[in-house]
This record gives sequence, C-alpha cells and structure tokens, in this order.
Amino acid sequence: MNEALLQFIWQHSLYNSLGLVTTAGDVVTIIFPGRINRDAGPDFLEAKIKVGSTILVGNVELHTRSSDWLRHGHQNDPAYKTLILHVVYQNDVKECTPNTPTLVLDKHIAPQIISRYAGLVTTTQKLPCSGLHTTVRDITKEGWLSRLLAERWEQKLSDWNVLLENSADDWRNLLYWRMAANFGFKTNATPFLLLAQSLPLNVVTRHKDNLLQLEALLFGQAGMLSNDFKDDYPRELQREYEYLQKKYKLKPISGALWKFLRMRPVNFPTIRIAQYAALIHKSVHLFSQIIEVHSLADMLPLLDVKASSYWDTHYRFDTLQELPSVKSIGKSSVENIIINTVAPIQFLYAARQDTVSMQERALQLLEAIPAEKNNITRIWQEEGWSVNSAAQSQALLQLYNNYCTAKRCLDCTIGLNVLKIVK
Repeated sequence: MNEALLQFIWQHSLYNSLGLVTTAGDVVTIIFPGRINRDAGPDFLEAKIKVGSTILVGNVELHTRSSDWLRHGHQNDPAYKTLILHVVYQNDVKECTPNTPTLVLDKHIAPQIISRYAGLVTTTQKLPCSGLHTTVRDITKEGWLSRLLAERWEQKLSDWNVLLENSADDWRNLLYWRMAANFGFKTNATPFLLLAQSLPLNVVTRHKDNLLQLEALLFGQAGMLSNDFKDDYPRELQREYEYLQKKYKLKPISGALWKFLRMRPVNFPTIRIAQYAALIHKSVHLFSQIIEVHSLADMLPLLDVKASSYWDTHYRFDTLQELPSVKSIGKSSVENIIINTVAPIQFLYAARQDTVSMQERALQLLEAIPAEKNNITRIWQEEGWSVNSAAQSQALLQLYNNYCTAKRCLDCTIGLNVLKIVK
C-alpha cells in the first residue's frame, strides 16, 4: 500500500463501507469523500461525513500509517488544525491526532485491489494492463482517448504558443517553422527547424517564385554548399547562395547537424530540403489555405510536391543513382504532415479565435486519416485494441509514452477502471 493508492481508494470509495468506526468507537458514514487536492495542504477538501450523530464538513488527510502524521510534521502545521477526519491504512501510533477522529481502513479494503495494483506497477509487460483492459467498456476507452488527444495537443501547442509570441503572433512564421521541422521528420526535425529559423520568412517570400534561388537559400543555410562540386546544379546553387548570403547577411547552420546514416535514401535531408523548397515555390498564401481547408481530399493536393528534376537522378550532390525516380513526397509523408503540423495548427488557431466548430473540424481531419503504423501502435494492436484512425493512434501514443511506460495507472482511466472492477 502507498499513499497514492490509498487516495485513489478513498476517492472512488473502493472499500467496504459497512462497519466503519473511528478508533474511538464512533460510527462513520461517508457522505462525500471530498475533492482531491493537488496543491499544498490536506489531501481532500470539502468532504462531508457523519461521525456518530454529528455531520461534519471540511478537509480530510490520508496516510498509509498514522505515524506519517508525525513524520510529516502536520502536528505543527496550522493547515491541519481544522481537519474533520484522519484516514489511515494502518494505525501504528495511537492518538496522533487527539482533536481529530481517526478512521482505519486496512480491514475494509479488498486484498484483490492491492494485489492487482501491485501487478500493474511491477509487471515487465509493455502494457501494465496487458490482458486486463478488455474488461473496460469501449465507451470508457473512447472517452479517455479523446482526452488524451487533447492532452497531447495541449503539450505540443504550449511550445508553439511560445514560438508564436516570439514572432509577434505571425501565423505564417509559425507555419513556416513547424512545417520545416515536420519535413525533417523525427531524425532531422531539429536541424530543419534551425534551418528555417536561420532564414527569415520575408527573405524566402521575396524569392519564392524563383525555385533555383529558393533552393540556393535553403541548401546554403543548411550548410550543404561548402564543397567543391562536380555537377553544374550544385555549383549554380553555390553562386546564387554566395550572392544572396552577402545581400541578406545570412549565417548558415552547421552541415554536420544533418543525419544520413541508417536512413532510406528517399528520406535523406537533401531530398526533404528540395521537397520543402518545392512546397514553398508552389504555395500561394499557404497559411490561409491550410486554415480554410478541412477536407482530407482537398488538403492532400496542397502538400503533394516533388523535388526538382536534378533529384530525379540523385539522392546526394554529385552522386548519380542507379535508377532514376521522381522524388515525390508521398501520401504517407503528406498524412504525417497533416497529423503533426496542419491539424494541430488549425486547432491552435481555432483555440486562439475561440471557435469550437473549427477545433472540431481539426479533430475530424485526423479521424479521416488512417492510423499511423509504428512500434507503439503495433503493441496496442497485438493487445487486441483496434486502431482505425490517426486520431486514435495519436491518443495511444500519448497513453503509452506518458502513462504506460511510467506506470501511471492511477492517473489513467483504463488503470482506474481495471482496479474498480475488483471492488
């Protein structure tokens, strides 16, 4: 037994309420256990109980052992002078709270709850509730996944809000930065973001109609144009970049930041930078289009781009590939960008505008996209959990990374229900 589990049991009344008496022998009836307090002070606030014939309203403190009251120094803390009840699992020290009734719960809690909780937090399974979550109703799971998706976006968008504030609430800048990070995908997200932040959007906008200059700016700022090249294309990029770098006083990032190892050639940063240049070149008022479009069918063509013709025969500068291939971004990559950039930025914009209907459309956009396929979604599928959309896969990523791996079962609706079932 630990205090977190005892708080959970008290909050959800997972004990036998018959025969509850204080250590002084007074009958106790729990009318309302109180609101759990996450701040300093007693564990539960505004509880309502009946002790003997007297109804009391106030705060409740819980401890696994009554001696914890002394160990925590509550006897000297004014915040604990007006408690209506001290709840303990074991009463190892008598009369710790002479002015507050004490209720001992050890004989009122089913052993199965304690053993199941111990099983959840000590298991070596990837999912603590492996084999148990099937006992939880589907409607409960669906509601929890909706909350997890909102939680995932809240965490992500808190950082985006900072970026937005740093750019004087320029939404185009935020889209430019976040889209760049997304083109780097997981491996090269950081250097891609640094690249975009090193190249002002107003400079990019001035040259967006000239694809060669746009590529020169991006590859130059990426630190990829400092070699002695054989091919005409990179040498032409070098000449353009030398002029533009001096004109705008640009400082490139280090080319050593980019990762090529253990990557499929189609995902090389050279290809992704060329594709990002193509997107900027193609786009007219991309932000307004992305905000206004909520249909997946209409969104896909906006983001479906291909690298310029040099990259039909190359994955890296000066290295000819065996078989030519058009370097289109691909549907799965477009869906990834919608999941990780477009839908969240729609949601953030709608939240800033206080437009609930637009927030709902951003969520619906994820529901129209197939579920992501990765190691984590495979774990859930192997457990018999149906993953049918990107909205579900994003929520399950949040659940696994933030709850399952940390064994936060008492903070998880699934874990709570698994434990409640054994009441």
